[in-house]
Amino acid sequence: MESPSSEFKSKGGLKRIFSAMRYSLDGFRAAWRHEHAFRQEVMVAVPAAIVALLLPISAFQKLALIAVLGLVLLVELINASIEAVVDRVSLERHPLSKAAKDLGSAAVALAIAIALATWCVVLYNRFF
Repeated sequence: MESPSSEFKSKGGLKRIFSAMRYSLDGFRAAWRHEHAFRQEVMVAVPAAIVALLLPISAFQKLALIAVLGLVLLVELINASIEAVVDRVSLERHPLSKAAKDLGSAAVALAIAIALATWCVVLYNRFF
């Protein structure tokens, strides 16, 4: 027996790849337009990534510094999607809605803490 599937779910092939790229770009545009936190984090991540590339450290350390910046952006996108779904379901205050949004926020905070710790360790080991 075949499981039910959304009519919006693509079937595969090259068209699926191009559609996925378009959806991803749409997602980045939506995040940039509607998510203040995402814009703020991009405004920190881009200059920080440039600094990471210019630092006299190993390629692996540069990768680690840039990867944790990407991690923050990735978790922020997931958090924004959770918030969008919660708001789509209902704008009423509800303990489960609050929990979902708070958990997403906590995930972003943890990603930022990991990024800060990584930067501190790499910079401390290089310069002190």
